[in-house]
Amino acid sequence: MSKLGKITRRTFLVGSVAIAGGAAFGYWKYKQPFGNPLQANLKEGEAALTPYVFINQEGITIIAPRAEMGQGVHTTLAALVAEELDVSLEQVTVIHGPASKAYFNEVLLEEAVPFAQTDTSSMAKRMRRLTKIPAKFLALQVTGGSSSVPDGFTKMRLAGAAARETLVKAAAQQLGVPESDLHTEQGFVVAADGEKISYVDLAVTAATIEPPTEPRLKPKSEWKLLGKSQERVDMVGKSTGTAEFSIDVELPGLLYATVKLNPCLGCGMNSFDASEAMKKTGVKKVVEIDNGVAVIATNTWYAFQGANAVTFDWQSANYPESTAGLMQLCEEAITNDQEDSQFRDDGDVEAALQDAELIEGEYRVPYLAHAAMEPVNATAWLHDGKIEIWAGNQTPTQIIKEAEAITGLDESNIHVHTMLMGGGFGRRLEVDFVKQAISVAKAMEGTPVKLTWSREEDTTHDYYRPMALARFRAAMNDQGPIAIDLKCSAPSAVASQMGRIGIPAAGPDISIVQAAWDQPYEVENYRVTGYRADTVFPVSSWRSVGASQNAFFHESMMDELAHAKGLDPVSMRLSLMSHETSKKVLESVAELSHWGSPLPQGHARGVAFSLSFGVPVAEVMEIAVENDAVKILKAYAAVDVGTALDPRNIEAQVIGGINFGLAAAMMGEITVEGGKVQQSNFHTYNSIRMNQAPEIEVSILENGERIRGIGEPGLPPAAPALANAIFAATGKRIREMPLNKHIRFV
Repeated sequence: MSKLGKITRRTFLVGSVAIAGGAAFGYWKYKQPFGNPLQANLKEGEAALTPYVFINQEGITIIAPRAEMGQGVHTTLAALVAEELDVSLEQVTVIHGPASKAYFNEVLLEEAVPFAQTDTSSMAKRMRRLTKIPAKFLALQVTGGSSSVPDGFTKMRLAGAAARETLVKAAAQQLGVPESDLHTEQGFVVAADGEKISYVDLAVTAATIEPPTEPRLKPKSEWKLLGKSQERVDMVGKSTGTAEFSIDVELPGLLYATVKLNPCLGCGMNSFDASEAMKKTGVKKVVEIDNGVAVIATNTWYAFQGANAVTFDWQSANYPESTAGLMQLCEEAITNDQEDSQFRDDGDVEAALQDAELIEGEYRVPYLAHAAMEPVNATAWLHDGKIEIWAGNQTPTQIIKEAEAITGLDESNIHVHTMLMGGGFGRRLEVDFVKQAISVAKAMEGTPVKLTWSREEDTTHDYYRPMALARFRAAMNDQGPIAIDLKCSAPSAVASQMGRIGIPAAGPDISIVQAAWDQPYEVENYRVTGYRADTVFPVSSWRSVGASQNAFFHESMMDELAHAKGLDPVSMRLSLMSHETSKKVLESVAELSHWGSPLPQGHARGVAFSLSFGVPVAEVMEIAVENDAVKILKAYAAVDVGTALDPRNIEAQVIGGINFGLAAAMMGEITVEGGKVQQSNFHTYNSIRMNQAPEIEVSILENGERIRGIGEPGLPPAAPALANAIFAATGKRIREMPLNKHIRFV
């Protein structure tokens, strides 16, 4: 029995966990307790050589253990295997993996350790390695945190290499020659005399051979796929409408459902009257669920109409009923000293600020919805002592746990099909809608039911990005800041999220100060304190998590400090940076954007930098202001992911992150009145339009010491870079998002 207790740095606590069979560190071990989940259902002539490689007479299938939400992860993960297997992506089929502990995310918890991402000390590295112990114990098959590529980089290449070496052993047996006389290319094992045997024809023999645990990995110099831009494996299906998303699932005898929940989030229901709903065309049944009802009908539209006909006696909100009241909780957290963390406290901040000319400010951000284009939905079918679930989701193993609790079925009789998703951004880390589908399937045993939320239900019952505020005090000399005191206050998204799945989140929530305390700026007196506001409103992970608000706070502050002394914002930042990888990123974006060169009248540039998820990103926004309206003309970004496996896909993710971040900065806001969310659809929760999206150029660097993911880090600098450009153009410092409350965009 092994335990992980305290990580001793500023009383940070990960929690105590026990692991039977010992801890798993480093490389993926094929003989560890989590076996190959593909072995269970093999037929004659099929081989599951590793958890990621399946071969039958139809060809080679690569299992992608992470969810495809449009981020291109299936292509990159498949390329990791295909590179070592010596096949092209055109030769393989890529599918979502089954829900299995074998596909647990090994690196997900690394972000939780209280060591700056630039800290490469032996202690920091040891603590990051130790997070693999609870990661294996929890065995969460999670997609998120830009962790898919770092998690899969070694283990999936090992899987491909192990499969390749197993196929070579099989060919050696069939041909009666030494393995050293064989090599592989394009899906064949090739003998010295040129004879070829396809992997498909070797599958039966290979299935009888134990794969090696330490196969040889190709050096980077031998890569044929990795490091080059690849055609997306899902491109044709998505372009032709043949790709199957969760919303597309159809089954014989399928019924359709939707939900109506208490508009006061998380609050209960005293009673309901479904008599009028049952008179509606197509309505079959109304089922009570947590905090509301599900209406089942012969199609989704009929279900929507039935749900609108149900009358309710709802319980009232048990939290402040207005946006101002909820924001007051963030204010009170600072006032009442509800300190959550203080991971950075360099020098003597109070002494340095004493009698200094202070620069002070307060920044605020609102709740934000995920607003994925595909509304949340799931299909469930309880029949013959088993349940099948089809859902776009980021946590398939959690769905198994929820299904066990609801149905009482054994895990072996619960089958989760992870579908393609029309966006996630963290929303599909939550399984509320899947639990509802399972409950409906239980009420309709024998009949498959597809449950789809209306857009209105989706917008008003999200698990939102937390509202937050920050206050700073600083002192400057003529070269830059000499003291900074930054206070960040927000409810805990981690505690809220973990609480819903029954995992206690001990210790500080590092996301409250993420991308604030750990930035690579050297200031002699530098303190960042996180304050945990009461978590009374449902919050969760939103693309880039705490970095999404804290980059706005931190980089707007840095811009204020530079302008207070007439310093160039890029030059001041560079003078404070000792982290060479970050400096090169900032220098790259300055060069890319022609920073400092003359601009036409009414034009201006703004810069911002953020290091999140291990990726330093710098962005410059160029805007034009005319008639007091802002037009974003161009955006420039430089990123460093350590090793760029697929440059074109990296560029696409940065572009998507920038536009997502700009939409939030310009117009994103969830407000509460009477305990209810006021926004209901895209007409009130707006998004950036194509004509508003800037032309974007991206520079990809590879100076970082470790490989990193890119789904999240492109977003955080977008908002502060835009706000800083607006200041440069107008002299107007906007300290509150959305920015359109203070300026107009065209």
